[in-house]
Amino acid sequence: MKFLRSTTFMAAALLAALALTISGISPARADRCEDIANQLKSQIDGLKIGITAARIVYLSHPQARELSLGCRGANYSNEFYAKADSRKPKPEFYELVARAGAIVFTIPKPDVLTGATRCIKRMGLLRGDTVKMRFRRLNMECTRTKTEASIAITRGKDE
Repeated sequence: MKFLRSTTFMAAALLAALALTISGISPARADRCEDIANQLKSQIDGLKIGITAARIVYLSHPQARELSLGCRGANYSNEFYAKADSRKPKPEFYELVARAGAIVFTIPKPDVLTGATRCIKRMGLLRGDTVKMRFRRLNMECTRTKTEASIAITRGKDE
C-alpha cells in the first residue's frame, strides 16, 4: 500500500512538472542578432537590413560602403563592421558608427565616437595601415587601403 501511494505521488508530480514545462514554452521568435538589427533600423535613418548568413546580418546605409552586424563568434559576443567610401572618412561616417555602436554595445554614443575617431586617425606613416586598440571594453581594429578605410568593433565573450 505504501509503495502504491509513493508511486501515485511521483506520477502526479511528474505530470505537474510536465504541464508547467509545456505551458512555459514560448513561441519561436527571431534571435538576438535580428532584434539588434531591427533596433538599428528603427533608430538610424536610411539604414536597411539585407540578408542574414552565418550569424552575420548585412546592412546598408548611404554613408558607408559596407556595414554588417555579427553575433556570437568564436571570440566575441557582438561585432559591428563598417567600411567608408574614402581613405579619410567624413564626419557623417563617424556619426553613423557611433550611433550604431552605442545601440549594439549599449554604451554611450560619445564613447564610441571617441574610440572610432582615435582608431581611424591613428593609422598613418608611423603606425601603419592596421591599428588595433582597446577603448571602453571594446576591441577596435581599423584598416585602410589606398581607397578606403574600415573599422571592426567587437566585445569579447567574457565581458
